[in-house]
Parts: sequence; structure tokens; C-alpha cells
Amino acid sequence: MSTGNGETGQLLLLVATRKGAWIYHGDGERQSWRVDGPHFLGHIIHHLVLDPRDGRTLLAAASTGHLGPTIFRSTDFGRTWQEAARPPAFGPAINGLPARAVDHTFWLTPGHVEQPGVWYAGTSPQGLFRSEDGGTNWAPFSCINDDAQYRQWFGTVQDGTPDGPKLHSIIVDPRDAQHLYFAMSGGGVHESLDGGRTFAPLVDGMEVVEGFAVGDVTFHDPHCLRLCPSNPDRLYQQNHCGIYRLDRPGRRWQRIGRNMPAAVGDVGFPLVLHPRDDKRLWVLPMDGSDVWPRTSPGGQPAVYGSGDGGASWQRYDSGLPASQAWWTVKRQAMSGDREESVGLYFGTTSGELWHSRDEGRQWACLARHLPEVYAVETAYPT
Repeated sequence: MSTGNGETGQLLLLVATRKGAWIYHGDGERQSWRVDGPHFLGHIIHHLVLDPRDGRTLLAAASTGHLGPTIFRSTDFGRTWQEAARPPAFGPAINGLPARAVDHTFWLTPGHVEQPGVWYAGTSPQGLFRSEDGGTNWAPFSCINDDAQYRQWFGTVQDGTPDGPKLHSIIVDPRDAQHLYFAMSGGGVHESLDGGRTFAPLVDGMEVVEGFAVGDVTFHDPHCLRLCPSNPDRLYQQNHCGIYRLDRPGRRWQRIGRNMPAAVGDVGFPLVLHPRDDKRLWVLPMDGSDVWPRTSPGGQPAVYGSGDGGASWQRYDSGLPASQAWWTVKRQAMSGDREESVGLYFGTTSGELWHSRDEGRQWACLARHLPEVYAVETAYPT
């Protein structure tokens, strides 16, 4: 189930879509790109991730017509793929709770550098899973999948995002493999200090939609959670109700999105952090008016960046359409590279892939006519 020659390059863009996956190989200057794909043509690929610990193992979270929700693994950059022997699946019903079935695996995260075979996966409906053999066999992880309190916070399959509630943004503290975070739409942000044996909500300061109880974790809807590579004590969050920053050991989120232009607002899905500066970040706002169009405000897409931790924001739209571009960019569909002048990349639900080589100041379209883009990740192969 693969196409393309699978050669490696200096920078990869891993693009997961509604109808397959593509790998873009960039040259050293990020001026030209060679496309490899499609892989899994016709199948939904929710996330495609390269393991940074070995620089060669790819995992793809897939929904296929005949195999259902599963995970594929490649150790040769997509020349060949092997299906997981045991993909994520909920166990039998216990504690009197209703049985659940995985609709799809939504999020993949490699484990700590000291745990080379470990991967984590988040599913829809909300579930947390772990593999200890590089993605071949998966098992439910932690207590949350069948914990009565968490099941209440999960809500029902009718709640949350239009295509199902999700557990996402699984983060491993690079300093401590026992320190984990994840987020849920809906169901809030959660933290473990004991390697996942227990988790606790981390939602103080986060707002919820008017009319709902801020004290009920069920109604908290983080869209994207990121930990600063240069400062693991700082986290940023793009939420259904704003953009937030959290500085540990504090536990209260600060809504930095209040400093965005009022006409644009601070609602959106993706969020990208600078690899070396914990004060620099970028978001791509969506229209958050009452009917929630989830498209670029006014049909005029722009990336907004902050260089001071969210105290102020600058609009970056040079090269992007000036009007009638009603884009939606999903929470996994924007990423950045590690170059001296950070490259930014995002994909749209209308199948366009855009990039900037200068931290958002100038944009160009890298690809058009792809299927709906679900996720964009950058990676460095070895």
C-alpha cells in the first residue's frame, strides 16, 4: 500500500489528508520540493509522524474501508508499510460503563528519548493508548479510558467536534518521561506526574462557551496544546475560547488572545511555537462568530505571530489571497521547522499547502488540488 521512491531529503513535510498521504522532500534552501505519493490513496490518514529518535520510522494513523481504524508503520520512508498487529482498541466494558469502539486514531506522539520503542496515541472517542514496540502492538494506557469521572468528562459521541470528540496533543516532557500532558475536545487539559498512572485536570483560567459551567471539565474544549521546545515550563494553548499561556509551576492559564485584534478574535485550531525562543508563536485565526463558520475571518486569511509571549500580535498575510479565501485549517495542519529562519507550513481543507521560509513574512503556495488536509508535520530524516 505505498507509492513513491522513498528517498530521504534534508527536510520532510508529512501531509495527511482525507484521501491519502504525501511526503514532500525539501532541498537545503527550502526552495524546491519533490513530492512522494500518494500513499494509501483513498484512505483517510489522520496523522503521519516521523520518529525523531531514529529519523526513519514513520507511523500513519489511518481509517480504511476494509480494515477500519488502524495504524501503519514504515521503516523505509514509505517504500513499504506494515499494519499494526494490534491497533488501538478499547477493552470490554467494565465498572458498569457502556462499551466503546474506536472510530479512528487521531493523534500520534513518539515517547521519551530514553524510551525508544514507546509511542502514544489519542483516539476518537477519547482514549489514550501506548505501544512499547515501535507501534506494532497497542494497549489502553492509564486509567482514564474506563474511569467513571473521565467518562463523564468525555461527554457523548454527539458532543464536541463535528467529526467526533478527540483526545489529542499528547506531550512528553523532554526532561522527564514520567511527566505527561494531553488535551481533549471536549474534556480539558490533563497532566500526569507519575508516568500516566494518574492524571489530573489542568483547566484553571480557561473559559468555556457562555451558558455552560466553567467548573465542569466536560465543557472545556482545547483545540491544540504545545510545550515550548526551548522552555518545557511554558505551554501555549489554542482553545475554542481563546489563546492561552501557562508558566509552570503555575496552574492558571492566562488568556493572551485578548491582545489579538478584536475584529479577528482569538479563535482557531493550530498553534506553532518557535524552536528556540519561548516568546515566539504563530496562530491562524478562524471566524469565531456566533454561528462558528470556522473559516478565515472575512475570507481574508492571515497568520498572526507574537514575539513577546502573546502581549502583542502582528498580522502576516503577504502572498496569501486578499479576499474570497474561505479557508479552514485544522488543529494538526500547521507546523514549523527548525531552521535559523523558521519555516512555517499549513494545509487547508480545500487541499492547498502553503509555506513561508521567513517566519510568516512572505507566503507561497507549495501545492494545490490535494484532498482535504488533516495534518502537516515537519521532520528531519537520517
